[in-house]
Amino acid sequence: KFSEVIYLFTMNRLGSSVGRRVCRGGSNNTKSLRHGCTRGKSCIRFSTSIVTPAVSSSSDYLSLGTIRRRRHPSASPSRPFSASPSSKASIPFLLADIGEGIAEVELLQWFVSPGDEVSQFDRVCEVQSDKATVEITSRFDGVVESLNGEVGEMLNVGEPLMMISVEGGGEGGGDGGDDKIKTDDPGEMKQKLSIPEAPNAGAAGGHGPRSKPADTGKVLTTPAVRKMAREHGIDLATVAGSGAKGRVLKEDVLALLGGAPSIPPPASPAPAAASAAPSSPPPSPVLAPLPTPPITGTRREPVRGMTRLMIKSMNESLSIPHFGYADEIDVSALQELRSSLKPAAEAMGIRLSPLAIMIKAASIALTNHPVLNSSLSDDSSEIIYHNAHNIGVAMDTPRGLVVPNIKSVQSLSIFDVAGELNRLQADGQGGAGLKEADLKGTTFSLSNIGAIGGTYMSPVITPPQVAIGAIGKVQTLPRFDAEMNVKAAKVMEVSWAGDHRIVDGATMARFSNEWKAMLENPSLILAKTR
Repeated sequence: KFSEVIYLFTMNRLGSSVGRRVCRGGSNNTKSLRHGCTRGKSCIRFSTSIVTPAVSSSSDYLSLGTIRRRRHPSASPSRPFSASPSSKASIPFLLADIGEGIAEVELLQWFVSPGDEVSQFDRVCEVQSDKATVEITSRFDGVVESLNGEVGEMLNVGEPLMMISVEGGGEGGGDGGDDKIKTDDPGEMKQKLSIPEAPNAGAAGGHGPRSKPADTGKVLTTPAVRKMAREHGIDLATVAGSGAKGRVLKEDVLALLGGAPSIPPPASPAPAAASAAPSSPPPSPVLAPLPTPPITGTRREPVRGMTRLMIKSMNESLSIPHFGYADEIDVSALQELRSSLKPAAEAMGIRLSPLAIMIKAASIALTNHPVLNSSLSDDSSEIIYHNAHNIGVAMDTPRGLVVPNIKSVQSLSIFDVAGELNRLQADGQGGAGLKEADLKGTTFSLSNIGAIGGTYMSPVITPPQVAIGAIGKVQTLPRFDAEMNVKAAKVMEVSWAGDHRIVDGATMARFSNEWKAMLENPSLILAKTR
């Protein structure tokens, strides 16, 4: 027993301290020595019990000289002890699922390079799916070892984006045991995805030959402009953007390709000597020949982004038997209503357009013709009627054709619809960017093709919707009034398309007539609004 006492005394000298008395049988003859708590929450405490000679039986106490290993009461039960906290581990940074049904994305640009140090929530890269452009941020603190993918490549969800070295043997820089990274099973890791409201302008540049200086920040532009720049070998960091906040527009790149500046410089003041009348007429300017672009023959490019989504959607539309219905509408009274409401809308910071009133009128008409706000089940065995009128509006954006929708129009006022329409148009043209939620759940669509031109067209239904309308431009045309007098009228054409499997021509005609009546007599909109 003397040798055991010496052993315990030695442990105490190495960092232990005399602890509390431990009694498990009714006597106070047992003393416990415990290891000094020097490691915080990760401390492992050793407890040793000694039975004095006065004890007749050791069964009432802890066993003589027994050393048992137990965790500090405040330690996390799920975090194992780490003997080498300063070790490093190389782990894969996985591409997380960024949306329902999205299996692959296009890599637009890298914000980091091998050797860069990254912290949590730092931007790593920007990717584009079929529905939205997303910036992916880091979950870990560490050093980038390698990048898996070049700009323009398609990346699969769940595969490593890059390899990153983290401190603490994969502990991920957290305080608690739940933040530990299991390096022996990287497939169980889940990467967090976030879209910062204000991108860090000081983030590092791209990767490889596409990298930009670290102090340039991200070039504000659209995927279509980036694609054009890559095809012509143009570094967007050298292009002066003429858009909002320095955004590089398509016209800026085209102007650079044509050899002319995107924004004409101001005219320099003429010298004083030039104010004097010339003694002879100036020579006629010699016009330089226009540059002829070289003919390079056939060019191929992979189908990506919105083009790939359009191909997929139109292939699905081929299974729908379309039928068309068209009519013309006198919108003179509608424009008068818009003019009377415009000052009140502007006071609220809203730009009121005739399209907002048309969307609200369509929702009222859908209430009486719910089959046009329905969809067909995948096996064509059920018709699904949607209570919410999520009306999509086709928009021509720098990314291509997109159809965001205004949610629950049946519950919104005309001003509410106009405000949401303003937001979608601003985001689609390069503002904050359309969110994935803005593009999902459309139940009925309108296309304002007349904003570009044209009168009639044949719109194509996007599954799973069953109807769509195309609005033509407004023209001033001669028409007869009730007294058969010729008058100038504001005439607009509309073209409808329906899924003939569940929508018949009579239903479409009745819906169109009710919508037309409200536009020609806008007071009906007020009367039918609930």
